[in-house]
Amino acid sequence: MQKFLSKQLHERDLSFRSELLSTLMPLSWPTFPIENPTWIFFLVLGIILLAPALMRRLHIPSIAGLIIAGIVIGPYGLNVLVRDDSFELFGKVGLYYIMFLAALEMNLRDISNSRLQTFLFGLLTFAIPMSLGFVANSLLGYGIAAAMLMAAMYASHTLVSYPIVLRYGVSKRKSVSLAVGGTIIADTLTLLVLALISGSYQTNTSDLYWLWLLLKVLAIGTAILFIFPRISRFFFRKVNDGVVQYIFVLGLVFLSAGLMELAGMEGILGAFLAGLVLNRLIPATSPLMNHIEFIGNALFIPYFLIGVGMLIDLRSLFQLKAIEVALVMIGVSVGSKWLAATIGQLTHKLKPVDRALIFGLTGSRAAATLAIALVGYNILLPDGSRLFDDVILNGAMLLILVSCIISSFSTEWASRKIMLSKEIEPIEKPAEDRIVLAVNAPAHVEPLVNLALTIRTPRSTQPLAAINIVTDDNPKQQAQGKESLELAAKLSAAANIRMQTHLRWSVNIVSGLSHAMKELDASDLLIGLHRKTRLMEPFFGSLGSDLLATITKQIIVYRAMQPLNTIRMLHLVVPRSAEFEPAFSAWADRVALLASHLDCQMQVYSGNDTLMALQQYWEKTGVTLRCHYEPYNEWNDFLPLANRMRPNHLVIFVWARENTVSRHPYFNMLATQLEKYFSTRNLMMIMPAQNRGTIGKTSVLIAK
Repeated sequence: MQKFLSKQLHERDLSFRSELLSTLMPLSWPTFPIENPTWIFFLVLGIILLAPALMRRLHIPSIAGLIIAGIVIGPYGLNVLVRDDSFELFGKVGLYYIMFLAALEMNLRDISNSRLQTFLFGLLTFAIPMSLGFVANSLLGYGIAAAMLMAAMYASHTLVSYPIVLRYGVSKRKSVSLAVGGTIIADTLTLLVLALISGSYQTNTSDLYWLWLLLKVLAIGTAILFIFPRISRFFFRKVNDGVVQYIFVLGLVFLSAGLMELAGMEGILGAFLAGLVLNRLIPATSPLMNHIEFIGNALFIPYFLIGVGMLIDLRSLFQLKAIEVALVMIGVSVGSKWLAATIGQLTHKLKPVDRALIFGLTGSRAAATLAIALVGYNILLPDGSRLFDDVILNGAMLLILVSCIISSFSTEWASRKIMLSKEIEPIEKPAEDRIVLAVNAPAHVEPLVNLALTIRTPRSTQPLAAINIVTDDNPKQQAQGKESLELAAKLSAAANIRMQTHLRWSVNIVSGLSHAMKELDASDLLIGLHRKTRLMEPFFGSLGSDLLATITKQIIVYRAMQPLNTIRMLHLVVPRSAEFEPAFSAWADRVALLASHLDCQMQVYSGNDTLMALQQYWEKTGVTLRCHYEPYNEWNDFLPLANRMRPNHLVIFVWARENTVSRHPYFNMLATQLEKYFSTRNLMMIMPAQNRGTIGKTSVLIAK
């Protein structure tokens, strides 16, 4: 019996070991192509992580490296991955992202000032490749429809290399605005050619097909441009959560793209229009903009580029006919875009480096070219053949590869040369200013952080700093101060700006701020006002006069009734003779940065001489603002100005301190008038510094 039990236990032990080994050891190498979603996503992330680093060592732009990586792992390479639904989904998101970011980063002021020039360049960069391409394709023996549709592939372009421009910080350059603005013209005309030819092969095409197509595109485009901004402004006024705002923005992009697809056009046109709509509502320095760029450049755009590479079959080069067609396609496409860029550069009197930049941005093919190639390949002729054969399809894929590589090299070279030559917009010149926020109430931290990010000199190497003054040993006050500092640091980090925080003890707020500003070498003090509090007296009490007497540096008082990015008009009131103050340029630069980043109109009120001096100063510093200068004489009663104010307007008063040349008697009653007429308005007061030598390094923001 004991022997039997021992045998049973031994057999059970063997069975348990067998099951354990079968559970732990059935690790087998995956078969190719890999179909497991986990491993697919891991490999793509590995490529996104490693390919750019490897390409930099080889002095190849990372964008070209991702396309080459897609060729290597794709079905026509090592067959590690197939272009499954994930590449279709993420690739389409990446494609829309490129067009959306391009429109979002456009300098609309330059586009507005040169609408005709941009339109003409768009026609130029479409017409030259279209005409030369049609002739070349006809010489290859293709019919009228095939030759015209192939030429449309040459005329289109996708801003694949635009992330390079963003990385080098030259997106505001005039040549970039010209190239990006011409994109919408060239791609719209290209997509219309595609719709024209593809529609002619549809059996149910009526005589009114083209009129109906045009009406649909115009109706949907008008709805996007005029209805979406109102929806967006209402949403941003009501919702402050960054995640919800990002989802809303992405939803608008896909809604716009989907509506354009319903109209019979490609979705990239809708994504571009969505970017134009949101351009003024998403400042370049905002946390939301940082989120949009980060997610797109980290995942969606690389996914799209890898997917493009997976479509390219290098084996087609072994066919003589394919080589001939591919060389013609690449030569005519690249040469015609270079010719268009050269004419555009000469016409607009730009530098030679701008020609390379324009060519780099307009030389790459991806989105529209891919759509045209696939549509042409799927069109069946009456004899059963395809409008585009395999030779044209493979040639189109090679055109995408070569054009993206050339475009990346050209954009990288031009952007680097511009960056090294310091040819950046004057308003965005590097400066060592740091913005310090002294915060008390968490509810007022976010408006002040957003303002700090807006008036902060771009590309400043100094971090932000936040300070909270504690005046007694109250645990509740200390906890609230720490909460405010943590919130300020979190909001700043969302915009990829480092924030230093300080909790400071002092006998009173003025003393604490005075010592902190000296220690931090501060230059500007911004005080946040409570929405329902009286200005100056009695709200400040002795605090207001003590601050003015103790702090000789620039003081900015700010009250936000709605989010800063929804402001559509600035009203700047400047006292006469303000141009003679030593701190004139300090507050003028801050206002210029504010108006530039918000991209809104500004109405300036003052005496004739002061208006002329302010206009000349901004022109001299190279600032492009949408300003209207109006002589103002109602200094004793601001009711006429108050009647012009709207909820989405911000009024800015430039103060004058005691015993200064711009101090006038009406300043004695100005606080009362501001409380009377502007108690429910977005309001800012700038009190210039008294010593110009102390200006230019730091801004201090205070939430009362």
